[in-house]
Parts: sequence; structure tokens; C-alpha cells
Amino acid sequence: MTESAGATTQTAVPSRARVVIIGGGVIGTSVAYHLAALGWRDVLLLEQGKLSGGTTWHAAGLVGQLRASEAVTRLVQYSTRLYEQLEAETGQATGFRRCGALTVARTADRMEMLRRTAATAQAYGIECELLSPAAAAARYPIMTAAGLQGGIWLPGDGRADPVDLTAALARGARRRGVVIVERVRVTGIIVAAGRVAGVRTDHGDIDAEIVVNCAGQWAKQVGAMAGVTVPLHSAEHFYVVTEQLAGVHPDLPVLRDPDGYTYFKEETGGLVVGGFEPVAKPWASPDALPYPFEFQLLEEDWEHFSVLMDSALQRIPALATAGIRKFYNGPESFTPDNQFILGEAAELRGFFVAAGLNSVGIASAGGVGMALARWIADGEPHMDLTAVDIRRFAAFNGNTRWLRDRVGEVLGLHYAIAWPNRELETARPFRRSPVYHVLRAANACFGAKMGWERANFFAPPGEQPVIEYSWGKQNWQPWSSAEQLATRRRVAVFDQTSFAKYLVAGPDAEAVLQWLCTNDVAVRPGRTVYTGMLNTRGTYESDVTVTRVSATEFLVVASAAAAERDADHIRRQLPAGCQVSLTDVTSAYAVYGVMGPASRQLLSRLTGTDLANGAFPFGTSRMVDLGYATVRATRITYVGELGWELYVPAEFAAGVYDDLMAAGADLGVANAGYYAIESLRLEKGYRAFGRELTPDYNPVEAGLLFACKLGGSARFRGRDAVEKASADGPRRRLVSVVLADADALAWGGELLLRDGLPAGEVTSAAWGESVGGTVGLAYLRDPAGGLVTPGFVRAGRYEVNVGGRLVPAGVGLRPPFDPDGRKIKAG
Repeated sequence: MTESAGATTQTAVPSRARVVIIGGGVIGTSVAYHLAALGWRDVLLLEQGKLSGGTTWHAAGLVGQLRASEAVTRLVQYSTRLYEQLEAETGQATGFRRCGALTVARTADRMEMLRRTAATAQAYGIECELLSPAAAAARYPIMTAAGLQGGIWLPGDGRADPVDLTAALARGARRRGVVIVERVRVTGIIVAAGRVAGVRTDHGDIDAEIVVNCAGQWAKQVGAMAGVTVPLHSAEHFYVVTEQLAGVHPDLPVLRDPDGYTYFKEETGGLVVGGFEPVAKPWASPDALPYPFEFQLLEEDWEHFSVLMDSALQRIPALATAGIRKFYNGPESFTPDNQFILGEAAELRGFFVAAGLNSVGIASAGGVGMALARWIADGEPHMDLTAVDIRRFAAFNGNTRWLRDRVGEVLGLHYAIAWPNRELETARPFRRSPVYHVLRAANACFGAKMGWERANFFAPPGEQPVIEYSWGKQNWQPWSSAEQLATRRRVAVFDQTSFAKYLVAGPDAEAVLQWLCTNDVAVRPGRTVYTGMLNTRGTYESDVTVTRVSATEFLVVASAAAAERDADHIRRQLPAGCQVSLTDVTSAYAVYGVMGPASRQLLSRLTGTDLANGAFPFGTSRMVDLGYATVRATRITYVGELGWELYVPAEFAAGVYDDLMAAGADLGVANAGYYAIESLRLEKGYRAFGRELTPDYNPVEAGLLFACKLGGSARFRGRDAVEKASADGPRRRLVSVVLADADALAWGGELLLRDGLPAGEVTSAAWGESVGGTVGLAYLRDPAGGLVTPGFVRAGRYEVNVGGRLVPAGVGLRPPFDPDGRKIKAG
């Protein structure tokens, strides 16, 4: 039975609290519960209606463990453990039941995805079994196996009752001192000296040091009160509950039929039949949601639901004669990338957000509450949460028209095949470089990163520049391979304008960057340094290049995806009173990578600057004349070739690009895209933030101690942790992987086996034309828990699970292409 919330409605509203949580759904109560579990007693939760009355109450309650990343998977695993013990702790039922989950495949591509899912489960230590169609039908007797390719069985998955679970979390929080007050609406956020200072409510102001926005689909409105962008949009979500059906019992597994867009779970002897239709229905503007809107549903839309019901009838024929007890059309909030939003906002210190759960709120709530509570208590995340970090978005992502179009597509893809290079199509083109139109005319196929349109590859004349998705080699691979060879043998031009670029300036700039950066950036002006930035645990917050422009100015260049996060990371480490400014100059400069053995020859045709090794060695950065323009030329590479990155003022960008292509015509200069960059950097073993470098890995494991100033007395953030990790030795280590079978293609996420035992996961992979096979990077661990020494790496026999097939692989600590870097240092 659900705990009554009515007992708290007369509670007086305090005038202050250390933490105010806005929203009494399953997420808000989980944050409150976990803050209290950490010993925080001065916590106040405000709910504008009654607990669970917004979107929580009509959630389907599915608890599936496997997610897109290991970190988020671990959060859901934590949720399941919490839900199992919560009733015993609080005396309040949660309705949690490990009934298991079955996912079936109608197509060969889906079955390939499920085989990859099973291998991922093995890498994460989650029990998962591949099933034949007959075995799948045996797990779910009322289902027909007609047309199925097979399925997977996850016995640890389950379901929970959303209202009961919320009540249990609330009771656990109250017992530890959290004050929960219903019928109090937040109307504003109080800000003082750049920090949150409290909330305004219809019951008066409340002072607070920390405010946590768990307002569900109202989170965008609440964020706007604080000047914080929370990019989410509501969409209608449909399911029906049937009358009782023969063969349906409380232990019936959750069934997902994603090729039919549908899911099924038992409820009081009947079935919940819901899904994610391919053409979704965004709801009201998130800036103008109705109030009050408590325990309410939207109008039934049987016509829109029909695509789900028709599919459900194909899978469970007994539904044809089943009565419908209730039609649910409940709005839920979705984000532009189908990952939820978590963390402290860059715009306002002390303002945290946990929202946009994309229909996985019940499964994620326990882990989300735990992770955010620890983030609040420790001042930084305790694990890799970059995939869900609110700082992956910028202010422009809050555009409501853009969100409406994008969220409609994202929700429609919820059950689509998760191609590893899936590109979203709506609300584009968005951010464009100065030569976007020129690259489009050159037959570029564009992808998007942080809103930037970026050329993935260039199709030959007469071919359509589109991606034909598959698990094997896709249609564009020969074209990207040609770009790789052009880079290795001649010269290629890459438009890398999407790089995030910051000018860090002031008398204290060197001291600040020396503290933030693992490498020594106290170099003379005109030098560029590759470096990491770490947290206090000695794991990666970013990797960047730092160019010293003058005694008091540094140009910091980072990946496009981390633009907001990196800027915020630098700003929040600035000591009080220091004389440093950070200016985002991303849009002021285009960037062209001119790479390949003929790059020096090409550039020398446009500049009088001596580009020879002696005059312009690797790591040099100077202002040079280039044609009619003056640009910054930095000798550096991310593709393993002689080359320069050109930082070009935006107004000169089109002219410089034209000059490069004209001057390089007889050299065979080629346009090249980001798919080629991916292949080229993996052949050289270059790391990427978000994959090889994350808050879960340190420089010892990543093989980047050379970029850490450990030899001297200079301190940097995380140094003590790095020194300890170095002394202890690595229990996992980044290695290069090359598949022995040229017909096997990996994409990243595949299971790595050593001597037949799970020993890691491939972090990135792509076809390497120069290597003649799939090349990737992976973190290798000893299944027995020992140190991963060079001898251990050499002694193993390795395989990679590629869609269920074990493919022999070569594994090593050195990159497979030009391991000594001779091409980079070419004279």
C-alpha cells in the first residue's frame, strides 16, 4: 500500500534550508533520500502538487539494466540493488520484482544488435543469454515466435511501481530528517554574487545554499528562472492496460519487441501494452506547461496509438479479444540526445539539475539520486558522468522550436536500431562553418557535433552523400578510405572549425594553467603543448592543446563536444581574486587541418615563412602570412602525419580555403572528413576525450605519463593521485587492437577477450586503410585482477567479439602505424 502524502500537507514552510529540492517525483525523492543517507540533514523538498503527481505516477515502471554506456549501466544496477532492500528499510512497498526481461528481434540487423548487446553485458558482468526463437517463446508462452530471428534474456531486469517507489524513497528521506512539503510552488530563484541563494515560492522566500531542479517536464521553466538552460521538451507517451488475460501472471517477464516499437509488462493479471512509435507527438511548449497539472492525462489518441496496437497484435494474438481497462496518454520530457540531464549548471554555482529522463526515470532514479547527492557533497562527480552532464549543452540548445523538432525525432528513434554512427536529421543544418556551403557543393555528408555541421566524408561526383547504415562496411567506406590514403600519401584539408577555442589571459594565466594542466605549459611564446586536465582523483576531465601566445595569453583548444564543460571546468578552478579572464573565441576562427607529406610544400606556396624542421619544429605556433590573409599556423597533428592546423579569422576563412585548394591542385589535395580522422588517429593510437580519456581513467592507465610534469616540483590538480597510481601500477591499460580478419568491422563497444576470458572493452574502432583492417583502442584488464604489465600484454591470445563472432586480434602497447613517429617529424 502506498504511504499517504497527506500527513505532510500542513507542514510549515521553513524560511531556510541548506538544500532545497524542487520536485517530488521519483527523481527528487531519490536525491533527498541519498543526501540524507550521506548525513545531510538540512534538506527541504518542495512539491507543487502531491508526491509523484507530475509524470512519475503514469510511468510504465520498467527497470532494464543495460544502457548506452558502462557508467549509466552501473547507475541502473545500483537502482536495482536499492529497490530490493528499500521496503525492508522503510516498511513501504516499492513493487520491485526481478521478473527478467526478454527482447526479441524480427530482423537480421536487430539480431546482430542483440548479439552485440549480449557481448556488452558480458563485458559489464551482467547475466545475459542469447535465445533462439523457440527458446524466446518458451520464456513468454503467450507470444508467437512467428517471424522472429531470436532474442536475449536478462534475468536481472524487472519492474517497479512508480508511486510506491516514490513513497518509499520519501519515507526513507523523512526518517533521516528531510522535510517534505507539498502544495508549495516555486516561482523564482534567488541569486546573489553569482551563486544561488534560495527560492521564491507562493508561501514566501526560502534561503538556501544549494538548489536542485528535479521538476520533471517543468525543469526547463525552473531553469529559466535561474538563467540556466535545461534543454528538454515534453512528448505524448501512450500505453494501454488490458483486462486479465489467460497465461499472464506476476512473474511474467517484461517483453520488448523493438522492431514492432512495443513493450509489454504484467499488471494485475493483464498487460501493459506500450511503446515508442516511429513518429512521435511533441506536446505543449516546455516554456508554457499548464498549471496545475497533477495526476492528469492527455486526450486519448487511438489513431496515433494504432501503429503500436497493430504491432502488438502480431506478437501477442490473444490481445485481439482482450478488453481495454485504461488508455494512458501521459506527457514525459525528452532531451535532444536521449540522455538525461544531470549535474551543476555552468551558468549558476550551487544550482543542480536532474531531469529529462527520457522514459527511463524509474530504472535510473536510484542511481541518479545517488550520483547527484555525491556530486553535491564532494563538489565533483565520483564517476564518469560526461554522457549525461548538463554541460554537454549550450544556451542555443534551449531554443524551443529547435527542441520540438529534435525531440520528435529522438523519441521516434527510441526503439530504432542503435547504429554506432547514427546521425540525427531534424533541426539541421544548425551551426555552420564559413565554408559549409563550399563543402556541401563538394558533395560532403555532414554529421553534427555540439550543433556544428561537420563533414564526415565526401562522396564522389554522381554519388549521393548519404549514410546507408549497416553493421559491416557501409557505403561510404571506400570514399573515406580514399581520404585516408590522400592524407597518408599526399595532402588533405580538414575543416575542423568546430574545435572549442578559449583565450585565457591575465597576469595569473600561467599559474592557473600550470595548476590545471598535467603538462608543463610554462613554455616560451609560440609553443604548443598537449596536456590533460584532471580532477582530484587523478582522472581525466579533459585533454586540450595549450598555445602560449604571449607572456600573459594562452590559446586553449578542446574538442567540440566538451566546449561548455571545459570552459566551466577552467572557470570553477580560478582562485578568488586571481587576475585571469577566459574568453570563448570559438566562433571567431575557422580551423583547417592541412595534413600529409605534401603539406609543407602546399603551404610554402602561400607563405614566405620558413616551414622547415629547423625553423618551424613540431609544437611551434606562429602568425604567418597565407595568401592575402594572416593566420595562426600550429605544427601539430591528430592524424599522425606532417601537418599544420591553421587558425583563420572567420572573415578570411572562405578565401584561405580557396587558396589552399587552388595551390594544392597539382599535389592532389583532397577534402577529407571526420570519418577519416577517426581512422587515422586510431592507426596512430591517439586518444579521444569521452572514449579513451574519461573521469574513470588516469594517465597511467591511458599511457600518457609523458604528458605529466612529474619530474619536478610543479604541482598540478590530481598529481598526488597520479603518483600513487604510478607507484601501484596499472590494473588496466590502454592498448591498440587490430582485427586479423579484414572482413570483420568493429565500431567500439565490443568485448575484448584474453585467452578466452572477458578482459576489457573496445573504446573506439574504425577501418584503417593503411593497416588493412579494423583498428581500435581498448582498456585491457587482467581477468584475475593482477597488474597489466608489458609482459602480460605480450603473453596473451586475444579475440574481439564482433556481433557474436570471435575474431582473432593483435594487441600491443604501441600504435600499429608509424610507431616511432617518423612521419610527424619529417624534414
